Amino acid sequence: MFREYARHLGGDRGLKQNTVQTYYRYISAWCGWCVNEGYLEAHYAQRASAMAPLPEDDGRKPGDQQAWTSEQRHALTRHVDERARDAVETYTTLPEDTDPLDKQRARYAALKAARDRALVFVLAYTAVRVGELLRDPNDPRRRGVRWEDLSLDDGSMDVYRKKQQWDAASLPDPVISPLRSYRQLMDPPTERWPVFPTFDQRTLAELVREELAERGERPEAITERRAEYARDLLLALDEDIRPPSITTDGARSILQRLSEAAEIDIAHPKHDYLAPHGGRRGMGEVLVRAFGYTVAARYLDNSEEMVRERYSHIEAGELGDVATEALNEIDSV
Repeated sequence: MFREYARHLGGDRGLKQNTVQTYYRYISAWCGWCVNEGYLEAHYAQRASAMAPLPEDDGRKPGDQQAWTSEQRHALTRHVDERARDAVETYTTLPEDTDPLDKQRARYAALKAARDRALVFVLAYTAVRVGELLRDPNDPRRRGVRWEDLSLDDGSMDVYRKKQQWDAASLPDPVISPLRSYRQLMDPPTERWPVFPTFDQRTLAELVREELAERGERPEAITERRAEYARDLLLALDEDIRPPSITTDGARSILQRLSEAAEIDIAHPKHDYLAPHGGRRGMGEVLVRAFGYTVAARYLDNSEEMVRERYSHIEAGELGDVATEALNEIDSV
């Protein structure tokens, strides 16, 4: 039974290696308790045959995982902010006699830049897991946050947490303005629209054709209707054809593109771009150093024990400083 569970975790379910190990440890700990209480005669979960399907530990320590530095965070947020400001200004200052399709192209470019800016700021400052923010094709419950999930006045956002329940996450001040500006530009037809919709043209074209056909439109009329718009996303906005949220893989592609465009210096053995999880870990570093493990654990939606484990390199460095100070005092005597 334990071997089958290990195979289930390690199968094609989209789970990270450390997540697989963590889930199995939960069950293994329960099995150990059963042995101690006399309900089981042996610790079956720890047998080599049971654990064989689990992925091997790659030996990486918490401090080895990517975390955005303050310099990287500022460089990326500054880049997307300037890019969005330029695109929005270009769109809003077009002459009145601008060709309608050209005006639509400018609006589309502004929307895309504003979406990317909002996404980067949320990843950089909220410490929300990317899987809680965007769509996971392997989990229908993770459909991506919608505008109805956000309260910009209260500075909060409802997300489906890793612990399999809805919970409120904080939206700090740096995130509010990009989201508010982006929402005003998008003007979603309903609150159920995704905050971060896909801009993939093939996906949107298929969605628009299918939805208009279901509404009774003939193929010729659909073709003519689409020809009136520079992009299908703009038609979807006008007709309230709700697109899906971008996926977690889509967010990684966006960050790869933006990291390259911003010419950010990245020295990491695994990632040559600022990965989404690095934003969360970067905020964790800031919070632990500024306010300690307890506050950081609450913000990161983790246990304090987990945060201490993942950011143990910070405590080790601080203890090293204490040791150095102690040695200096002894030497000075």
